[in-house]
Amino acid sequence: MKVLVIGGGNMGLTYAEAIAKSKFLLSQDVMILDSSKDKTESLKKKSHFDVYEDLTDCLPKADVIFVAVKPYHAEELFTEMRPLMAEGQIVISLMAGVTIAFIKEGLGIDKVVRAMPNLPAQVGQGLTSFTASDEVSRLELSTVENLLDTTGKSVKLDTENDIDASTGISGSGPAYIFYFMQSMIEAALKMGFSDHDSRVLVGQTFQGAVELFNSSNLEPDAWMDRVASKGGTTRAALDSMDDNNVKELIKEAAFAAFERAVELGKEYDHVGENA
Repeated sequence: MKVLVIGGGNMGLTYAEAIAKSKFLLSQDVMILDSSKDKTESLKKKSHFDVYEDLTDCLPKADVIFVAVKPYHAEELFTEMRPLMAEGQIVISLMAGVTIAFIKEGLGIDKVVRAMPNLPAQVGQGLTSFTASDEVSRLELSTVENLLDTTGKSVKLDTENDIDASTGISGSGPAYIFYFMQSMIEAALKMGFSDHDSRVLVGQTFQGAVELFNSSNLEPDAWMDRVASKGGTTRAALDSMDDNNVKELIKEAAFAAFERAVELGKEYDHVGENA
């Protein structure tokens, strides 16, 4: 089996390298293509995969094709890809908001997987949610899952609406964590800690909390109760967050990302109808 990754940006390169370094495929079975000459030259310095500059040289060879470009490039790219596509090829889209129907119509194929990765994939700790068109067989889904798992974990969801919802939780979620971390770092600096000590205090605290959460079946509320005692320092902090409605604001932020993902999908469906 040969895999082609179209797009050598952060996410495309992450998947190409992870797949090439995994035991699932040999490195010579992984291809990557990018339209930028500078990027192509940079990619050629890596030995993990074969680098291509022209779709005609690599697309016909591929059994599975990852599309890892910005959504606004989709229509132009599909126009170039369509004449080269063959029946049976599986396309895995990493493009936010671009629907399976739009991809099917644009490429003239049936087997499409829509996936939503997140940034921790770059360090092998990613979470990729995915769903597929009905034409993708159970065996092919297993292959897809193995490929996605090279960057961390994957979860199969039933519908594209679920993918949009996962965008608001796992896809955009790391940014929410970084937002909270930045706020804590700024608080630490204001308290007089150095830049280095602030980063260590916050970074290790987050890492330890995540390890605790993953080590048991306890809910976050239960962990908070273990840390916070009545009248104590932690309870004062949690009470302040409750008083300022922080929990509801976080929920609203997640739904804002979800709703924007739905809007993007409608935009691309509209483009497809008028193509």
